[in-house]
Amino acid sequence: MRMSRLLLRTLRDDPADADTAGHALLVRAGYVRRVAAGVYTFLPLGTRVLQRVSAVIRQELDRSGMQELLMPALSPIELWERSGRAKRIVGDDAILPAMILDARGGRFVLGVTHEEVVTTTVAGEVDSYRQLPLTVYQIQTKFRDEARPRYGLLRGREFLMCDAYSFDADKVGMQASYEVAKEAYARIFARFALPATPVEALSGAIGGDVNHEFMVESAIGEDHFVRCPACGYAANVEAAAVGSPEGSGPNPDAPTPTRVATPDAPTIEAVVGILSDPEIDASRTIKAIAAYDERRDVVVILVPGDREVKLPAGWRLFEDEDFASHPELVRGYLGPVGLAARLVVDAAVPVAAHAWVVGANEADAHLRDVVYGREFTASGVGDYVVARAGDRCARCGAPLEIVRSVEAAHIFQLGLTYTAKPGAFAMDGMTFTAEDGTERPFWMGCYGFGVSRLIAVLAETFRDEHGLCWPASSAPYDVHLCAPGAHRTPAVRAAAETLYEALLALGVAVLYDDREVSAGVTFADADLVGIPLRATVGTRGLERGAVEARDRRSGATDDVALEGAGAALAARAAAAA
Repeated sequence: MRMSRLLLRTLRDDPADADTAGHALLVRAGYVRRVAAGVYTFLPLGTRVLQRVSAVIRQELDRSGMQELLMPALSPIELWERSGRAKRIVGDDAILPAMILDARGGRFVLGVTHEEVVTTTVAGEVDSYRQLPLTVYQIQTKFRDEARPRYGLLRGREFLMCDAYSFDADKVGMQASYEVAKEAYARIFARFALPATPVEALSGAIGGDVNHEFMVESAIGEDHFVRCPACGYAANVEAAAVGSPEGSGPNPDAPTPTRVATPDAPTIEAVVGILSDPEIDASRTIKAIAAYDERRDVVVILVPGDREVKLPAGWRLFEDEDFASHPELVRGYLGPVGLAARLVVDAAVPVAAHAWVVGANEADAHLRDVVYGREFTASGVGDYVVARAGDRCARCGAPLEIVRSVEAAHIFQLGLTYTAKPGAFAMDGMTFTAEDGTERPFWMGCYGFGVSRLIAVLAETFRDEHGLCWPASSAPYDVHLCAPGAHRTPAVRAAAETLYEALLALGVAVLYDDREVSAGVTFADADLVGIPLRATVGTRGLERGAVEARDRRSGATDDVALEGAGAALAARAAAAA
C-alpha cells in the first residue's frame, strides 16, 4: 500500500478525550476515530490490525478442532424469555443491558451474547452422541449499553469479540473440551507476546461454575487479580479464596459492652470519628451486611470494618425495598448482638484478640467492647472478604500479591446451565440421543475473547515515547518502506519502487511511504504507526549499495545489500511473525 493513497491522517497532539497513552496513540497514528462515547470507526490501518488479530485467533481455534460459524447480531426476545434471561437485559434489575429493537410487533435483542442462539442452533442440528464432542466459534460484533465508556477500546458500547461454545455428552467430556480451549487461548496470547495469566473468577450473568479469566498486567487495568508468588495460585480479587488468618482468639476479660450514641453515623468512618479513640480504627469495627442467600433466605454477613464483603455465588445484597420489608434490620446500624437473623462471619472475626464495635440495631447507636463467643456467635464461619495484598494464600499460607490488570478473555464450564439445570437458564428440548437410546442434555462450555479489546491491550503494552511498537503477529504491515527525498532524487525513487515491487511479489505486506514530505515527517510517522521493520532507501545507502533496516522496538539498525534486499527483508519479516 502506498501511503499517498492510504486513508491516513496522523496527529501530532494527543486527543482531548483520550484517557490512556495507548488509546491516544491509536488515534494519533490513524488507527481509530471516535464516533460517539464507546463507539469507534476502525480506519484502514486499524482494520488491518483487526484482521491480523482475528487471523491468529482463527488459526489457533481451527488447529484445536473448532469450527467457525456466524450467528446473527439480532436475536428474538422469545429466546431470552425461554432461558429466563430476558429480565436481565431489560427492566430495573438488568444485568446485561442491551438495545431492544421493536419491528412489526416483534422485539429483538441486539447482540449482547449468544448462549441462547448457539444452544438452540446446535440442538437443532445435533441429535446423536456420535456427533459429539463439538465446538463452534464466531468472530462477531457485540453491543453493551455501557454506562461509563472509557479507556477507548477497552470499555466500549460496541466491540468485536470471538466467542466459542463446546457441546459434550457428559461432564468429563466438557472438562476435556474446556482444557482444549484454555490451551488454545494460551497459545493465542503467546503469539502476541502478551503475558496473560489464567485466574479463577466469578461466572456473573453468563452462569456456570468453573471459569477462568485471562488477565494481562496493565497500569490502566480496571481489574485486579490475586497472585501467590510461592505456589502460583491466581484468582480475580472478587473470587479469590483467602486463607484463615492467624490469631489467639477473643479475650473473655474484655469490659462489658456499653452503648455509645453515634448520631448520623451510618458508616464505619463516621463511627470511628465519633468515638475518637486512638485504639479504635476501622479494623476494630464490624461491618454487618444484609443479603439474601441462594435460597432467598435472609442472612447477615459480618466482616471486619476495614474489609470489603465478598458475596458467595447466588447471594444478593439488600436494596432499599428489602430494608423496607425488614424493619428489624436497621440500615447503617445493623449489629450481631440480639439480632434475630441468621449470622455468618468471616474467619478473621473469631480469632481476633480485641473486642469489637458493632451496630446496636437501633438508629444512631453502637455498642463497644463486644466479644465474639460471649455476646454473639454465628451459624457459619467462612471466607467473606475480598482479598488484598498481604492476605494469606488459601493453598500455601504465603502472603498474596495484588496485580492490576485487564481482562482479555473469559472461559466458562457452563455444564447444564442452558440445557437442564434447574434454577439456571435451561431451555426445553436441548438434548441429544445417548448411546443407550435415552435423551440427555448437552454439557456446555463457553469461551470469550475480546478481539478489539486485545488491540487496546497491545497498544498499551507495546509502545514508547515515539509511538506504537506492534508485535509482528498483529502489525498492519510487515515492512514500512521509507524513501525520504525520493521526489527530488530519481535514483532513490527508482530503487524504492523496485524494492516495493519485489516485496509485493514475495507476498510481503508492505506500507510504502511515497509521499512528498520531509525526512523528519517520514520517520516520525513511521515511529508513530509502529510497523515492526522499517526499510529506508536513501542517497547515502545507495552510495554503499545498501538499504538500512531498523527494528522498531529495539531501534537496532543494520545494512541489507541492495541487491536481493527484497528477499532478505521478506525473510526477516517471516522470522518475526
